[in-house]
Parts: sequence; structure tokens; C-alpha cells
Amino acid sequence: MSRFGMTRFSMTDVAAQAGLSRGAVYLHFADRGALMDAVLAAAADRFVASSVPAVSRRRTLAGQVAEAAVFIREHLGDQVLTLRLPADEETIFAALLTSRMEHVVQEWIEFWLPYLAEAEQRGEIRAGIDHRQAAEWIVRMMLTFAVMPAASFDAHRPEQVRSFVRSFMVAGLGPGVTERED
Repeated sequence: MSRFGMTRFSMTDVAAQAGLSRGAVYLHFADRGALMDAVLAAAADRFVASSVPAVSRRRTLAGQVAEAAVFIREHLGDQVLTLRLPADEETIFAALLTSRMEHVVQEWIEFWLPYLAEAEQRGEIRAGIDHRQAAEWIVRMMLTFAVMPAASFDAHRPEQVRSFVRSFMVAGLGPGVTERED
């Protein structure tokens, strides 16, 4: 994928690069889609796992989410953490958004569940909030930092990213906010 891109690689290319027969590749991956999902999932897992030290050093959920956003902005182009695609291809995050990556989203939701439980214990978020839905909200918002330009803050300045996240992204989870039907 790194050499040919996500749309142009073949199972034959993968077999040749790995020094295996095509049959050996098919023993591990049912088809091209399964291989692509596995590669994307591994890249996503590396990226999220490498963010743990930065996220964990913050004491509040707002700080943790803000640090995750800063981490995403600062490491989007890292060759070690992301899958480097040819210049005419999508970014890894765009690929994740458009591929069959439901299991990756579920893993990212799982990543945020302990942080949400701790935040609820500290009274930072409302008691009884659905942690899975709150985690999904955070994951969806984090993905926007990878694929959308900033309009009201400088996304290249970590302090502005942190301020934006603290001011808006986590506020809706707070104890003073109740769910209403319009």
C-alpha cells in the first residue's frame, strides 16, 4: 500500500514484497479488502497507542481530549505512526473514514471508556451518561482534527487546539447539560 497506494496494490504485489506465494497471502487474508482492513487497523492502533503517554499525563477529561487533538495534529505525517501513501492517495485518516473500519472505531471507543469512567467519578461529566455514546462523540470529534481545516483557531498551534477543545468539545458532556428533545 505504501508503494502503490490503496487503490492500486494487488495481492500479487503484497506476495512479492513479502517473498511469499499468493496462496500464502490468501491463507492469512480472505481477500484484498481484508488485507486493507488489517493494514489500516494496525496503523490506527499504532497511532492511538502512541498517544497514550500524552493523553494520560492530563488530569481532566477536557485536558485528555485536548491532548489527543494536539497529538493528532502534530503527528499526522509521521512515517512511523501512520501508513505513508503515495502523494496522489488519501491520508490514512481519510481512508479510515471511508473504509470498512467499524472495528477500529469500536477499539477507539474502548480507548476512551476508562477516561470517561474516571471523569464521571470526578464529577466532570454528568452522572449516568452513556459512556459508549460519549466515547463515540469524542472519537468522531478527534477524527475531524485529522481531516478538516480549522476556521476559528490555528490548528498548528497546540495551545489554540487545546483551548478550542476545552471550550467546546467536552462541554456538552458536563454535569450542567441535560438532554432535551426539541
